Amino acid sequence: MTDTKNPLPPLIGFAALMRQVFEKIDLKPIAAELTARAEADPHDANALLDLSTILQLSLQHDLAMRMQAEALSTQRIFRLSAAKQPARIRLLALMGAGDLLSNTPIECLVERSDIALDLLYISAVADIPDQVPDHDVLFIAMGESQENIPLLQALAPLRELWPRPVLNAPQRIAELSRDHTCHVLRNIQGVIMPPALRVSRQDLLPIANQQRALSDCFAHSRFPLIIRPLDSHAGRGLQKITQPIDFKDYFETYPEDEFYISQFVDYRSADGQFRKYRIVLIDGKPFICHLAISSHWMIHYLNAGMADSAEKRAEEARCFTTFEHDFAQRHALALQQIYQRMGLDYLGIDCAEMPNGELLIFEVDSNMIIHAFDSIELFPYKAQQMNRVFAAFRSLLIDRAEQRSVHACD
Repeated sequence: MTDTKNPLPPLIGFAALMRQVFEKIDLKPIAAELTARAEADPHDANALLDLSTILQLSLQHDLAMRMQAEALSTQRIFRLSAAKQPARIRLLALMGAGDLLSNTPIECLVERSDIALDLLYISAVADIPDQVPDHDVLFIAMGESQENIPLLQALAPLRELWPRPVLNAPQRIAELSRDHTCHVLRNIQGVIMPPALRVSRQDLLPIANQQRALSDCFAHSRFPLIIRPLDSHAGRGLQKITQPIDFKDYFETYPEDEFYISQFVDYRSADGQFRKYRIVLIDGKPFICHLAISSHWMIHYLNAGMADSAEKRAEEARCFTTFEHDFAQRHALALQQIYQRMGLDYLGIDCAEMPNGELLIFEVDSNMIIHAFDSIELFPYKAQQMNRVFAAFRSLLIDRAEQRSVHACD
């Protein structure tokens, strides 16, 4: 395998651009420079891909996707040099086209490290070129989606055929749909994950029009429910439905044809607050990445008011300090079962702790955003914890690469 030479100005990359957003740096001058480069050279794929990222961060999704398509029509491999030289590991990530939530945010895991990263974008198995950049480990970064499932299934033999170690088996990623995950994780002691039902708009219209009862259409279902469009992430379209007429209001806002519905679970703590934990399993070991605390059931870290509450940040800091010997120990068997059943080297979990001590699972996925962009002044405890996460990921890469070296010598 040979390295691909790229004479273009280097890719800035998602992680570097996202960090500037968190630091409140205006991206317009960068966007203007990238636009000028693209106009001067329509084949400047690095400029086009970075411009696509900026447009996504500016919530201009459709234009961003067109810009990304232009970039990928010119070039499929994009390079990010290791911040620390010499590079200890050469990592090749297999990516799918799509928005910033479509792939494992691999750049955030290796930012400012001694890991050299090449991103290879494909939309079909035939897109994998005969020659790819030389690397020590291949990471399957494309996330589960209805569009990606056939491709991930077709890539299943890759782990056995690829001449380098492969992390995150593609066929296992294909099984991360919400309805399938509920099935895989059923009957784990100490774990609750309400079944997610995949339904169509036509399935729900008779209920919305009060022509049929919810229980007639979906056995054992009752209000309140939560609903979200298929393939949605980051809470887009996630709402609580408390009565049939709520479906009508929901459909006026969301035109999609397919949705997931599941039972709403009231997981608030004794103090009336809701708490959501984001955990990653790296080679089976759990690491806390954030604890979001809110008075609303639908929690996202950015809308939980963490930056506005010293009390919430103090609780998150305590959670980080005690996690390994407290939360992780209480749920050790459950987390180990999740790891074994999902069969992925790197996996994210969004969850809550029920008042009775059970672990409520919201989502299990390979492409949750994990980063170290938060203000050090406001969140001084975060850098150390995220460095532990990044170090564990680096160790996983090195371990797999060295295992291959040992086997090659045998």
